[in-house]
Amino acid sequence: MVVRDRRNGIAMRHSWPMPAAAPVREKASSFRHKGQRLAYTEFGEGPRWVILTPGLLLPVSMQGPLARHLAAHGNHVVTLDPLGHGRSDRPSDMWRYAISAFAEEVIALLDHLDIDEAVVGGTSLGANITLDVARIAPQRLRGIVIEMPVLDHGLLASAMVFAPLLVLLHFGERGVAPVASLLRRIPRGALPFWINVGLDAVRQEPGPSAALLQGLFFGHVAPTRDVRRTFTMPALIIGHARDPVHPFSDAGMLADEMPHARLVVASNILELRLRPDRLSAEIAEFVAECWSPRTLARRGRRRSA
Repeated sequence: MVVRDRRNGIAMRHSWPMPAAAPVREKASSFRHKGQRLAYTEFGEGPRWVILTPGLLLPVSMQGPLARHLAAHGNHVVTLDPLGHGRSDRPSDMWRYAISAFAEEVIALLDHLDIDEAVVGGTSLGANITLDVARIAPQRLRGIVIEMPVLDHGLLASAMVFAPLLVLLHFGERGVAPVASLLRRIPRGALPFWINVGLDAVRQEPGPSAALLQGLFFGHVAPTRDVRRTFTMPALIIGHARDPVHPFSDAGMLADEMPHARLVVASNILELRLRPDRLSAEIAEFVAECWSPRTLARRGRRRSA
């Protein structure tokens, strides 16, 4: 069923809430890339590969509920902690951290698992990583899922939010470190899932987090508009209003730039986290479409042209 958002005039599919998915196989593992350990978790055993990455400073466990939903619908999902996140190594060298470096880690994961093509997606930082994967290796992408990208209209707000955090972590490391150590002593089982995800951003040692933010500030944030207009893979873009760091105008602009993009309006920044039925169903449907015989045939003709 297709409905239209009256405020924005954007076509959206409406999906009814789906029953809880059956448990799926999960396997945590890691590999080494450029001397650093990168952690990932596999969900399910389906033939369609999906790679998911997290938001800035958050562990990729934030994508666990979506990964389980997609795996229950016949997909083989892999969630990756980029360097400096979650269970991956956290070096203190600023030069190791950049959007392009994170994108290369996704490609290295594909190589490590011997995956020719996958649907790749992510949230916020993960969305920008996905766009850079599309820049570096578009031939490896069956499609992309972009939730809350940070592009032209969100840069100023991002600087206003994260620059003070960078200053705190860098110059206040001695004060922040004991707080982080204290938070690590709280048993994870004593807290709800999403509280743990949020606390994981501040449980870590502050030095590597400061280096990560510095690296991102000195690197490029996303492919340029001219490059984004060359992306021809199917794209599902999720945007929402009332968030200056991830403004809806960035999501809408990206959807206009890409010829095979579909824009979905989330009711708020937490819909996919707290009320995931509709958006999870949209993403599962999109992944199935990316692997449909019609899509495969169209890509084959484009490659042989």
